[in-house]
Amino acid sequence: MRNNLVIMARTPRIGTGKRRLARDVGACEAGRFYRTSVARLLRRLSPDPRWDLWLAITPEHEVRAKGLWPFKGSVISQARGDLGQRMGRLFQILPPGPVVIIGSDIPDIAPRHVAEAFGALGENDWVLGPGMDGGYWLIGARRRPHISIPFAGVRWSSPHTLKDTKTNLQGQKVALLEVLEDVDDGEDYRRWRKRRVRALSAKVCAVLRPESA
Repeated sequence: MRNNLVIMARTPRIGTGKRRLARDVGACEAGRFYRTSVARLLRRLSPDPRWDLWLAITPEHEVRAKGLWPFKGSVISQARGDLGQRMGRLFQILPPGPVVIIGSDIPDIAPRHVAEAFGALGENDWVLGPGMDGGYWLIGARRRPHISIPFAGVRWSSPHTLKDTKTNLQGQKVALLEVLEDVDDGEDYRRWRKRRVRALSAKVCAVLRPESA
């Protein structure tokens, strides 16, 4: 059985998705940010031999758009329904093995986060990556010997999303990863830009720093 990593994404076109961010920074900048984030995430995660990568796309008619998804992996449809219905379907239809689902608007996700999630599923039924806003940036399931979808009554896109999901998982072993932040609005975007500038500066300093005598 293989590890299955799913990235849920919306077609990165200007005017589709990231509406809160677009209101704060403009539609063009929001579209540029999202398209760049998806591309970086695919480059970062698709070559890793520790999992098979699935890109779950909405809207459905974009699934077969040629040249839009340059990465090593498979493109599938999210299908319809609310977020819980779409994620529940993914947990049910993918090939045997653990499944981890992440969003496409969390720029700080690195391969180590995904590896930690799959590692946690070796001893737990579920794994969650909490978000700063009360939601979560990752959810994964071992799916053995069976899976019970935990999304009934979850209040999506609210401060209660993580709590509601954890309530539905009572009685099962759940691991929590570190807290990461998605980029939904202008304030999130500005914090991310500052983190990115600091990270780039640290890399430059590391290269320019003279070796110890």
